[in-house]
Amino acid sequence: MKKLFVYIALLFGALVFSQTARVKGVLLDEFNSPIENVTIKTNQTGTVTDATGFYMIEVPANEEITISYTHVSFKKTVIKVNLKPNEDFEFNPVMSSKIEQIGEVIVTGNSKKRIEGVTSIDPVIIRKIPGANPGIENIIKTLPGVYSNNELSTSYAVRGGNYDENLVYVNEIEVYRPFLIRSGQQEGLSFTNTEMVQNVDFSAGGFQSKYGDKMSSVLDITYRNPKRFRAGLDASLLGGSLTVEGVSKNTKWSNITGFRYRDNSLLVNSQETESNFRPRFMDVQTLLNYNASTKWQWSFLGNISQNKYHYQPLSRQTNFGTVNEPIALLVVYDGQEKDEYLTMFGAIKSVYQYNEKNKLKFISSVYHTKEQEYYDILAQYRLGEVDANIGSDTFGDVVYTRGVGGQLTHARNDLDALIFNAEVKGFHELNKNTQVEWGLKYQHEDIRDRVVEWEVIDSAGFSLPNPLLDYVNDQPYNPYIGPLAPFFSSRGTNFTKVNRFQGYAQWNYRGEIGSSQYWLNAGVRAHSWQVQTQIENGKAQFAFSPRVQFAIKPDWEKDMLFRVSGGVYQQPPFYRELRDSSATVHPNVKAQKSYHFVVSNDYSFKMWSRPFKLVSEAYYKMMTDVNVYTIDNVRIRYKADNNAEAYAYGFDARLNGEFVPGTESWFSFGYLKTEENYNNKGNIARPTDQRLKFGLLFQDYMPNLPNVKVYLNLVYNTGLPGGSPSYADPYDYQFRLKDYRRADAGFLYVFKDESIKSSKNWLRSFSELSLGLEIFNLFNNQNAITNTWVRDVYTKSQYGIPNYMTTRVFNVKLVARL
Repeated sequence: MKKLFVYIALLFGALVFSQTARVKGVLLDEFNSPIENVTIKTNQTGTVTDATGFYMIEVPANEEITISYTHVSFKKTVIKVNLKPNEDFEFNPVMSSKIEQIGEVIVTGNSKKRIEGVTSIDPVIIRKIPGANPGIENIIKTLPGVYSNNELSTSYAVRGGNYDENLVYVNEIEVYRPFLIRSGQQEGLSFTNTEMVQNVDFSAGGFQSKYGDKMSSVLDITYRNPKRFRAGLDASLLGGSLTVEGVSKNTKWSNITGFRYRDNSLLVNSQETESNFRPRFMDVQTLLNYNASTKWQWSFLGNISQNKYHYQPLSRQTNFGTVNEPIALLVVYDGQEKDEYLTMFGAIKSVYQYNEKNKLKFISSVYHTKEQEYYDILAQYRLGEVDANIGSDTFGDVVYTRGVGGQLTHARNDLDALIFNAEVKGFHELNKNTQVEWGLKYQHEDIRDRVVEWEVIDSAGFSLPNPLLDYVNDQPYNPYIGPLAPFFSSRGTNFTKVNRFQGYAQWNYRGEIGSSQYWLNAGVRAHSWQVQTQIENGKAQFAFSPRVQFAIKPDWEKDMLFRVSGGVYQQPPFYRELRDSSATVHPNVKAQKSYHFVVSNDYSFKMWSRPFKLVSEAYYKMMTDVNVYTIDNVRIRYKADNNAEAYAYGFDARLNGEFVPGTESWFSFGYLKTEENYNNKGNIARPTDQRLKFGLLFQDYMPNLPNVKVYLNLVYNTGLPGGSPSYADPYDYQFRLKDYRRADAGFLYVFKDESIKSSKNWLRSFSELSLGLEIFNLFNNQNAITNTWVRDVYTKSQYGIPNYMTTRVFNVKLVARL
């Protein structure tokens, strides 16, 4: 009888406990941006919103409950509910920041990112702005301090760094660049699926300790957490994408999945080299979320990407020289290139919010890539003078040949890389002014690499030996008696393993000086690693990186924020940095060190009764233990010896706002100077020394035709010091490429979107439908990525013939979303 009573009591308790309901939703600010870390409280329980603004809280059923929504930057919101058992009530308040004040200082919804010096980019802009390689990187390249001269590549350099010095996170999970990519047209797709993006934050330097160990920048991307069923289709002559998202009936499960296909034929066929080009770039990404309770959330991010790049060049003619003395290079090709890249990525993330002031995150991911690069291409060239006499029967033709020759390139490169990591992060709010964050991470890298690559050059019947060999060659006047060796050769088989342990801790504090507010962030990172090869094991190494940020908002009538940040940014070597140009792995390569010092001003104001912001930054970076490198298109080859020092300094500015009512545009400017000193030979320009940068992103619409919208993406960069022969000593060659000038335009006719409504029956199913025309390289500028160096054996002259990028290209684009 006693046991029966216990069972009945337990059953009754369970029934009473089950009499609950759920309140859920998404909290947004006035700009429709999600608000993170909003505290939602009842008398019995509480929770906070995640990075997407989502929350879910359980409340007692059949009684009136008061729920409060509070955040330091917004006005408090309060509601009362009386729900039935197991009822789901959705409440999506828009929180106002216009009334709530702290002292005399008004804090906006983006104050946290503003204080940290982070640039936020609207995903809608990313999806609409035209570009030969559209996406997040296309927009990043318009920001100050970011440089690129390759519209076919997603790679970018920041403030004197190279492509390997940028951190990229998706949902706090680090993602990686392909290893064997040599040219931008091989890349195909960026890892990030733009259609799945919720937030994009970017920092060009001086970032906090919670981000990893790279020397230049951090790009932090958050994918969308679906709240209802939606589907979207993008299609153009360059490929397309299909995205589907939805939630379960009980809202505990949600998923967003995207499929993309890319074909660069339209762009590559606009180049000077005629070719048979058969690219196939495709991937599938999925984000699966599970809300186990108000305290536990789980998610899985998966990606499978396959790139098949088949390229068969046929012929090429490049005209160069002067008006009075025009010269042409004619090339006939034989052979082909077959490259394949298969990448698989999976990550599990769990967030445990055990109370409103303490949170833990558990993240684990696996990255596996199999890459192959096979090619045999014979290029037979003729260098000659062009008939420049107008009216001549042979006008424009080569009438005199200065030299002939050939080039045979061969590669059989294979790489198999597996990267596993696991980490835990913690966030603790000690009081309303103080927070502490920390993290621990383990990472294992297992890389198997085979390199077989060589190049033979023939000039007028004479084989050119390796220029790095110490033998005199004055053919055809005297016979060459040195060893027979290819012009360039790289061979190696490497089995490399790296074990890494990383950790960070940082402290955030908000205080007051008189009537002005200030914010202080101080933190430190530690990184320990050891490299193992089949020949030898490297020594265990350790890097320690303290960093600090200080921001102050004076109690002025003008809305200004001043910020100073700096610290040590060390970059332990990844596999590419361990391997030199001869394919030899050096396990004891040290971490490159960069000391950042950044001073900035953030000024928000109104012009024409519309919001604007001017952000200006001056920076200085001192670098030691530098691992010098050369860049050929997007391929980086390192010296792997840490025998250099370098510096970079400059000034960046960006003005953004509503130049046209209701749309955001910006203008950016950057000045940069970066030099390196290798083995005390003296300072020379680094390969990324791109002195001046201007960027313009502009949106407009026609007042008389509001359905027609116009988008412009303009970039101007001065030339890179990348015009030297790849084999040359950079101290002997300091040629620069011509300035990079690029203008892309998009014209869109919108049938329906958030701003343009329609009563037509056939449009009722669509939330957005548009058809557009894109013009890439609007002014048909000739931009060079590298130089092809050809020798005239008779005059002993060398000619740097530019390898031009894409010309003007037209594209048609369709966008449809339900």
